[in-house]
Amino acid sequence: MSVAFVRHVGPWTIEDIEALPDSGNHTRYELLTPGVLTVSPAPGTRHQRASRALANLLERAAKRAGADVEILEAVNVVIPGGRLAVPDIVVVNGDYADTDPARYPATEVRAVVEIVSPSTHPQDRIIKPQLYAEAGIPVYWRLELERTPHLITSELRRGQYTHTLTALAGTETTISRPFPLTLDPAELVLRGR
Repeated sequence: MSVAFVRHVGPWTIEDIEALPDSGNHTRYELLTPGVLTVSPAPGTRHQRASRALANLLERAAKRAGADVEILEAVNVVIPGGRLAVPDIVVVNGDYADTDPARYPATEVRAVVEIVSPSTHPQDRIIKPQLYAEAGIPVYWRLELERTPHLITSELRRGQYTHTLTALAGTETTISRPFPLTLDPAELVLRGR
């Protein structure tokens, strides 16, 4: 992979990122600032466990609600202005997912979830919420795993995310959007969930 970086000249584009060979190490490549490549290491076990558990809960909730959506992990989302983000989990329109795209325009995304890792604090807490809000994505969730797991949910109102609730570990909490779902954040990190 390092050969691709050495040979790259000039600002990065979405097409440049898509042309990188897949090394199989789950490293994430994003353009959070146009032309500037952001590289994040593969998430750790606790992060991946929580991502899979939460994606599974979202999928079951979507089916119960009869929502025509697909729940996906770590896909490319195009943000206007030449930006590319890779949220941990996305809820996308089902008919668009059926076209098997390599990337999703923000207009096809109903919700994003970021799981904060030690290497992604600024992106997940500050940069990405701002980008997702500017792109008009209606729902943003942030799962914090440090200390005690908790989930912070926000909805887009007048171009900015407004905090709607915080689900605390050890408490069953019902969230209404993007569809009704009850969870306890502590259970998301348990092995075998």
